[in-house]
Amino acid sequence: MELYFIRHGQSINNVNWNNPDYVEHPDPFLTEVGLEQAKLLAKYLKEKQHVTNDIGWNNQNQYGFGFTHIYASLMERATATAAPTARALESVPFSAWIDIHEEGGIYAREAEDRFSGLPGHPRSFFKKNFPELNLPDQYDESGWWNRPFESEEERQPRADKVLAELIARHGDKEGQPEERIAIVSHGGFFVRLISSMLKLPWRQGAHDMKSWFLLNNCSISRFDIRKGEIMISYINRTDHLPAHLITG
Repeated sequence: MELYFIRHGQSINNVNWNNPDYVEHPDPFLTEVGLEQAKLLAKYLKEKQHVTNDIGWNNQNQYGFGFTHIYASLMERATATAAPTARALESVPFSAWIDIHEEGGIYAREAEDRFSGLPGHPRSFFKKNFPELNLPDQYDESGWWNRPFESEEERQPRADKVLAELIARHGDKEGQPEERIAIVSHGGFFVRLISSMLKLPWRQGAHDMKSWFLLNNCSISRFDIRKGEIMISYINRTDHLPAHLITG
């Protein structure tokens, strides 16, 4: 299995990161910059979808990507980032995966209700705005979250579960072609997932420093999971974006 982790485009929360007067949105939407990033990502991946050389070592995707599945978080910024690519690669299945959401889930940010769980968008929101997205059967108008704020203790086990499910669903199988999976998700979840893959302690670096894997908006990272090995081919590639659209 080739696994491609794509971080969502710039959101309204991202662009206001250093604004002391801004109250974070619980489910932020993409900015105009984020929409442009998603558009360019889709254009690039469409141009590079067809694998032109099945024999050569394609570790930098110089011969294409060949995606077989696309998954997105049900947080609006992730789905809105993935949708243009799914439309461009219309024959590739595009599905929601609830458990690849950002840390914390959907929760209130105002002082009086801070960290109170919220519902998230109802099914009709996604059917109207992203009709190509395959949704879980049990997901209805009550929203997809409807839980308390996700605790610290729940986060790493969720990433462990996602990795196990990825391997069970899409891991290499004898006599079947290799699957190439794109998941469009979030920076905090990426650190959890790579910690799961490499069995790293959460944010623990050398000399009592804290570690972090930086991802830019709409960056692509690649992991090859096969034959009892996890190989990191690259992290945080943004060469499909012009310099003025590389944002954090």
